[in-house]
Amino acid sequence: MRRLFRFVASAALVALALVTASGHYRAWGAGGTALAGAEVKIDNFSFTPQAINVKAGTTITWTNHDDIPHTVVNDDLVFKSKTLDTDDKFSTTLAKPGTYSYFCSIHPKMTGKVIVE
Repeated sequence: MRRLFRFVASAALVALALVTASGHYRAWGAGGTALAGAEVKIDNFSFTPQAINVKAGTTITWTNHDDIPHTVVNDDLVFKSKTLDTDDKFSTTLAKPGTYSYFCSIHPKMTGKVIVE
């Protein structure tokens, strides 16, 4: 029984790692229903996942896990966070379908996108 549990747990971890490594995440539940929210982590000078697909009306929350400040700024200024210190959060709800590219204004090479369907 322990072998089966270890196998299932290992398979779940591998699947989670593959989803995370792909840079894409769908914030949808069973049957295509939108989840209450989606999360993006800021860590090691990167946004994870780098790209996220959500349904219109989903709230996206970014959390800074780095020891230095970051921002979340949409290229078209649809949303813009204040400077986020360690463990600070920023949330926005996007109602209009489209692709929303964003970056950290302090570290412009940090980029990401939200695809709203």
